Amino acid sequence: MSDMVSKTVSRQSTNMSSNETFAETEEAPTYAPSIPVPNVQELVREDPLQVPQRYVRDQEDRPKDTDMSHLSSLIPVIDLSLLLMGNEDELNKLDLACQEWGFFQVVNHGVTNELLQKMKDSAAEFFDLPLEEKNKYAMPSNDIHGYGHAYVVSEDQILDWSDALILLIMGMEKEALLKLHKQLVHGYRMNYYPPCSKPDQVLGVSPHSDTSTITILMQDDYICGLQIQHKEEWVPVNPIPNALVVNVGDVIEILSNGKYKSINHRAVANPEKARMSYVSFLVPHDEVEIEPLDHMVNPQNPQKIYNKVKYGEYLRNSMKMKMEGKAHTKMAKIDTIA
Repeated sequence: MSDMVSKTVSRQSTNMSSNETFAETEEAPTYAPSIPVPNVQELVREDPLQVPQRYVRDQEDRPKDTDMSHLSSLIPVIDLSLLLMGNEDELNKLDLACQEWGFFQVVNHGVTNELLQKMKDSAAEFFDLPLEEKNKYAMPSNDIHGYGHAYVVSEDQILDWSDALILLIMGMEKEALLKLHKQLVHGYRMNYYPPCSKPDQVLGVSPHSDTSTITILMQDDYICGLQIQHKEEWVPVNPIPNALVVNVGDVIEILSNGKYKSINHRAVANPEKARMSYVSFLVPHDEVEIEPLDHMVNPQNPQKIYNKVKYGEYLRNSMKMKMEGKAHTKMAKIDTIA
């Protein structure tokens, strides 16, 4: 396994913080337990035609045959180099993207193609390991970091057609968000979606919004699997080579008093090819209190629709639930508005 993944997984497998802010002997915070479930990659290796009943969705939750790919070209593409130059048109474009879509793709972001490819190669190397090697980094019984499946809260829950490696990296010191977050937590998740003989009956990841501030996703360049919910339709996010997908998380929705939306999204399976995705979650520190910013309560939006919530409590409560759309955001909404 490559050094980049190996060192990070080894550090997380001991449940220790990687930042000097935490004492050498102090454990990083835990988040939520998840019930162990079968490894999907191994199920497919043993029998490519098998789709156990635990993965089969109810009829109303299955991917539909309706093709909404014509809407993919409408998903905003933001040129980060123009934003950095203060281009007002690009800034307005970003504003509308966060209001109307909650998702956009970023080009000219400054991350080298070589680094992006190295991340993909490292993740692929991990998932190619024998199961006994991957299981050395299995999720502990009381947390969701490591190799396995998150958000599994009951034995009769319908499962996602994917496996994941989740890493938690504490204490990113980036000034842009530091004032709001005091200390950033960076979560990194690599998803592996094996091919599925019955892709119309399963979902790679259940519909959900992200509990993050923002989420940054790198897709496989030529396999589409991500779909976002837009005006009650599921719209595929067609990959743009070397672009990054960015989406608004629940924290931004709360801070903006609902002006910017964290949007439901899901992943679908491919009948022929495995697909991987690489996701970075930027989230506040546990003790930070999140509420609508004063200037976001204005004549156009005169009433607060969210309570003040302590982020750590909000995050852990959401992790105790199965992924079910935006149901977890009700915990933060003011009762008279919810």
